Amino acid sequence: MRGIKSVALLCTLALGAPAFSAGLTKTLPGDLTTAQAQAVVQAVVQASMKKAREIKMPMNIAVMDAGGNLKAFARMDDAFIGSIDIAQKKAKTARYFNMPTRDLGKASQPGGELYGIEVTNDGLVIFPGGVLLVDKNGVIVGSVGVSGGSVDEDESVAKAGAAVLTGR
Repeated sequence: MRGIKSVALLCTLALGAPAFSAGLTKTLPGDLTTAQAQAVVQAVVQASMKKAREIKMPMNIAVMDAGGNLKAFARMDDAFIGSIDIAQKKAKTARYFNMPTRDLGKASQPGGELYGIEVTNDGLVIFPGGVLLVDKNGVIVGSVGVSGGSVDEDESVAKAGAAVLTGR
């Protein structure tokens, strides 16, 4: 009998949960929309495909929203499997600290004030390839991380994607 009551209670809570949040705004003001994320990923994928043909290096592209949550991801054929995690962590790192991963990397060298920061937050990536997504009003709405080529190639592809939001 006790088990039946527990199941009934869980069903009631699960079915009633949407009512608790009905009418509430569930996204942050100015957050990266799905349409924006898709536009950024498409631009980055196109830029990375062009670059990949030149350097023969496929890319992984991760787009995070303003909260640092994965919004979109693209993996080109034959891109390194290990670069999936790196691309996501580059995007997350850029958003967590509101700066490109290249800048954070410079500040985290031995003897620097942020030395060792890469071991925080379940692991960060502190080399180039993660950049912020800033809208036309100067509001940070997310980030993009790219991995698969050299760090400079990754960063240039990420910047190409970020330019979609500002039209630059």
